[in-house]
Amino acid sequence: MTPAILLAGLRHSFFKLSMIKVLIIDECHHARGRHPYACIMMEFYHRQLSSARSDLPRIFGMTASPIKTKSGDSEIACWQKIGELETMMNSKVYTCASESELAQFIPFSRPKFKFYSHKEIPCALYERLARDLQSLEEKHELSLKMLGLEDAAADATSKKLKKIFSTLIFCLDELGVWLGLKATQSFSCNETDICNETDLIPWGRMDARSQAIVNNFSLDACHAFATYVPSGPEWSIGDNVEANVDAGLVSSKVACLIESLLEYRDLKDIRCIVFVERVITAVVLHYLLNELLPKYSNWKSKYIAGNNSGLQSQTRKKQNEIVEEFRKGMVNIIVATSILEEGLDVKTCNLVIRFDPSSTVCSFIQSRGRARMQHSDYILMIKREDSATKSRLEKYLAFGDIMRKASLRHASLPCSPLQVDLNDEEFYYVESTGASVTLASSVSLIYFYCSRLPSDCYFKPAPRWDEKTRTLHLPKSCPLQKVVVEGNINSRIVKQTACLEACKKLHEIGALTDNLVPDIVVEEGTGQECGNEHYIDEQPRYFPPELVGCHPKNSKIMYHCYLIELKQNFGYDIPVHDIMLVMRSELDSDIGSMHFDLDVDRGSLAVNFKYVGVIDLSPDLVLLCRRFQTTLLRVLIDHNLNNLKELLDGDCLGDIIEIDYLLLPATGKDQRASIDWECITSLRFSCKKFCEYHLNCSLPKGYARCVQTKDGPQCTCMLRNSLVYTPHNGHVYCITGILGLNGNSPLKLRDGRTVTYKKYYEERHGIKLRFGLESLLNGRHLFQLQNYLQRCRKQKEKESGHTTVELPPELCKIIMSPISITTFYSFSFVPSIMHRLESLLIAVNFKKMHLDHCTQNDVIPTTKVLEAITTKKCQEAFHLESLETLGDSFLKYAATQQLFKTYKNQHEGVLSAKKEKIISNAALCKFGCDRKLPGFIRNESFDPKKWIIPGDRSQSYALSEELLFSTRKVYVRESRKVKSKTVADVVEALIGAFLSSGGETTALIFMDWMGIKVDFQVLPYERHFQVNAEKLLNVRHLESLLNYSFRDSSLLLEALTHGSYMLPEIPRCYQRLEFLGDAVLDYVVTMHFYYKYPGLSPELLTDMRSASTNNDCYARSAVKFELHKHILHASQELHRHIVETVHNFEKISSNSTFGWESETTFPKVLGDVIESLAGAILVDSGYNKEIVFESIRPLLEPLITPETVMPHPVKELNELCQTMHYTMKESIKSRNKGMTLMTIEVEANGLSFKRTASAADKRTAKKIASKEVLKALKEHGKQV
Repeated sequence: MTPAILLAGLRHSFFKLSMIKVLIIDECHHARGRHPYACIMMEFYHRQLSSARSDLPRIFGMTASPIKTKSGDSEIACWQKIGELETMMNSKVYTCASESELAQFIPFSRPKFKFYSHKEIPCALYERLARDLQSLEEKHELSLKMLGLEDAAADATSKKLKKIFSTLIFCLDELGVWLGLKATQSFSCNETDICNETDLIPWGRMDARSQAIVNNFSLDACHAFATYVPSGPEWSIGDNVEANVDAGLVSSKVACLIESLLEYRDLKDIRCIVFVERVITAVVLHYLLNELLPKYSNWKSKYIAGNNSGLQSQTRKKQNEIVEEFRKGMVNIIVATSILEEGLDVKTCNLVIRFDPSSTVCSFIQSRGRARMQHSDYILMIKREDSATKSRLEKYLAFGDIMRKASLRHASLPCSPLQVDLNDEEFYYVESTGASVTLASSVSLIYFYCSRLPSDCYFKPAPRWDEKTRTLHLPKSCPLQKVVVEGNINSRIVKQTACLEACKKLHEIGALTDNLVPDIVVEEGTGQECGNEHYIDEQPRYFPPELVGCHPKNSKIMYHCYLIELKQNFGYDIPVHDIMLVMRSELDSDIGSMHFDLDVDRGSLAVNFKYVGVIDLSPDLVLLCRRFQTTLLRVLIDHNLNNLKELLDGDCLGDIIEIDYLLLPATGKDQRASIDWECITSLRFSCKKFCEYHLNCSLPKGYARCVQTKDGPQCTCMLRNSLVYTPHNGHVYCITGILGLNGNSPLKLRDGRTVTYKKYYEERHGIKLRFGLESLLNGRHLFQLQNYLQRCRKQKEKESGHTTVELPPELCKIIMSPISITTFYSFSFVPSIMHRLESLLIAVNFKKMHLDHCTQNDVIPTTKVLEAITTKKCQEAFHLESLETLGDSFLKYAATQQLFKTYKNQHEGVLSAKKEKIISNAALCKFGCDRKLPGFIRNESFDPKKWIIPGDRSQSYALSEELLFSTRKVYVRESRKVKSKTVADVVEALIGAFLSSGGETTALIFMDWMGIKVDFQVLPYERHFQVNAEKLLNVRHLESLLNYSFRDSSLLLEALTHGSYMLPEIPRCYQRLEFLGDAVLDYVVTMHFYYKYPGLSPELLTDMRSASTNNDCYARSAVKFELHKHILHASQELHRHIVETVHNFEKISSNSTFGWESETTFPKVLGDVIESLAGAILVDSGYNKEIVFESIRPLLEPLITPETVMPHPVKELNELCQTMHYTMKESIKSRNKGMTLMTIEVEANGLSFKRTASAADKRTAKKIASKEVLKALKEHGKQV
């Protein structure tokens, strides 16, 4: 743990000092001044020590040098500093008696002085280059002034120019022209090798124009240096070092370094650290060594430098990688700043060179200690003429013994008590948690608090200190506007006093928590915790209890009969007949009389349910019916008889809970409809004697005759409408008639040959027909079961010619007779019909579960609930997306207005975090799971092959009862995976279903039952803004534009005030109203589309909503109606961006007022004000959403329509790739001259389609690149 983290944890009381038993402080010589070590000891340890606390940790400090001093002091002065450290640490110094004792365990490097004679670069060269650089700096300073940047940005850029200039002059003075050239290349690099190696970024993140100024200065400086450096393939630096020094290309100091290193070139495995003072020195020396050393050895160099110089951005990860390479020998030389003086332990390091001398004793001892290998060297480079530095370094060498002697001489003395009065510094303490803030730490806490307030790219909230009035001004989004310091207070601490007072007041009003952290941090943290709650995606699949039961063995059972009427809306030679659904439960009226269509291959089949009464069935009849439906449906599903006889023989009634309903053929219509018992008794598996089964022939007298079947002789009437099984091939067929063909009739084969049927069966199946003169039967293949609920099914033009076969009777076993092909065709739709019924009953059960608690909500049709729990994966004619879109917008609005009214003093950031905890997918999933919603969700396409036949015990399924809350129960059939987002989507869809069926009150009741506590109660909104809006805005003009007169014009003023506008008389900016307006606009626009275009597909509704409520759409409207002229702001960058946008607005084609066609990047502020104006009107009108829509709609006209909507290019491209199975490569992002470049690549049909687009932001660049790729793909498709 770093000391800063420990200090922050103690200050915020995330943990207590008493929780630590031993506190090990590495490099404890830093424990002085305001270092975190010293703050920990002063603010916590010593304060508690003075109150006689006994649970304080033991302190164990470690350091190579307890003193940080720039000169070798006397022993007395040395002890004074050591004593101060002992007092601070409340610990005694322990050390060895001599360095020789320590050397038995730790090797010490041999110090060596390396002298060099300083040689100036040629005077004329220096003067010309220095003059050129000065001229260039002045030139670019002038260019900077002409940009008209904000003062802060201009000052920052000017400082960077001066910093680069002074750095280059330093290189010229100390390192030489060639290294100065490398420095300029580092500053101006753009995807070059040196840039990739050094990570040098002298300007950090800046405005594109500022960055261009700095870049151009660096490039010009590069050209200036390059003028004086030889070039050509025959020349390279270091070929003749002495000549390079004479020419001023490298300094004599650099030459000394090269010479020192080359003295060790015979070492096979060198590990060397070269310590330098400045980052730029590390960078250019590393580059020099990598170019020069390969001429003499295979050594490789890298550099490591700290992050505080403003000249580079080397990450901690990168530094650790370099150190690891150094350990492994992949890197031989590291050029480093003081960052490597502490903590690095590489036991194979055998050479340390101080290119720049150590500035302190501690630095000297620490850097010397990096050489960990026996017989290692510590080279100290010194200018021969610099006797003062030599003397200082010699003192440093002896100072270790001085510190050791002073420590040993005073080892018996106790630690001196702390002389500082700990109560001198004022601090604020929170009793409930123990968190504290001092005068010194209050400034950083206020800056941290302000940094977490809402911001944008034009305004970063920060406190502003007015020295004259001694007033601390806080940003507009802060509930505390200012703190004034009064009284006679030391001017040195007056700002700190104001910040401490601000911390107190922010804590009192709740903006800082009891741990003294910004409330937004806690809100975001709890939101993340909510999102990290473990969700198990293995969820039950509920089965409706209405279709479940058990059978008493010895009594009649009353059943309810529902006629399923089937009507063909297409022409086909096989008709359908009605089916009787016989079940134990009576269905609700809307389910018992439902109707829907099935998409069959040739058109649509209308399905109507009608209740026709009750019937009492004996156990024997129930068993007969079950065997009939099991046989018929099992054969339709499997197309074979595997284990069917054993299954039927073992069928019996009992107390087993199972799926319990009967599906039987019906005769007659409407109330005269009845069960076709003759068909039900058609099942037969054996033929003992013909007369036992055939008592009454259905054929006219003289037409009946006996034919030989596989089971013996049968009357032809039994064969005409029957189901037969042919053991020779394991198939089953429907017999529709007797043909005028026999075994001697010719049969034309597919290969063109013609043979007799007798010959065919002998050749193909090895069967010799014994009754070759018997008429053949017309057998038809059974129908393939399909999911007729699936949308967009392809319709057949005509039926295949291989649906019928000619069968010899002697090869057939009669399974069912009499039963017509019409029955089989009608029952082929049963799985899809019953799946729809099961789904509706699941929806009914969810609806009833809700109504058990909210009886007044009985307004929603069951079909709406079914739509809301059906996902797109079911591939049916309806799914939840439209309702989800509607529910999402209402939920967002309901939560937003509730939070806006409840938390009147909270800024938009806190409100957004609180809203996220209500409407996030994780939160909605939890609400849904609390109401056992996952079990009701339908998220898989129906597979009729897996449909469970009622009464069929061959299928492995078990029903377990589950209680839904206190009274209602369902059954669990199996488990399946349901994603958490799916649960969240269904919650939103159900909200949309209740909203569309019963209005907002109904939806709110449902949300309350789900656990989402919001209401639409209008609370008085008290505002105490002492401001005259007319002085700052043209109120009358804006009211006429909005077609609305404000009762409180300060709302209009607030709606148009950007965060950068810091006038004290306007206490708030538009962010809170934007938060509210965003939600209400999204809601009213979505409602408008949903009700104006009721037949919209879910995908189209989503696209229309997205295209109409995005920031670009709003921003265009703002520019179109010149609202930008009324925005109050104080940002030059925003002003520039608005001017550019307005200038480019004329170039935008008139047909792209909506949609995604624009390739212009709009300032987000322009879109924000449309939303904030909507929020202002909503509040002023008493939350009348209709007024908001009437006022804002004219600004958005013409609204998008189903004909004009265009999908977002990124979405369209993704969907095209998924549909056509194209491969989309990962997008590549880069930056060039302040612009973002996005490259999109798609591989399609072996070809690559790659486009790169640039824009001011990533989102726009990606949109443009995707649009170009789409265009290329479509053109390619036309050519193909």
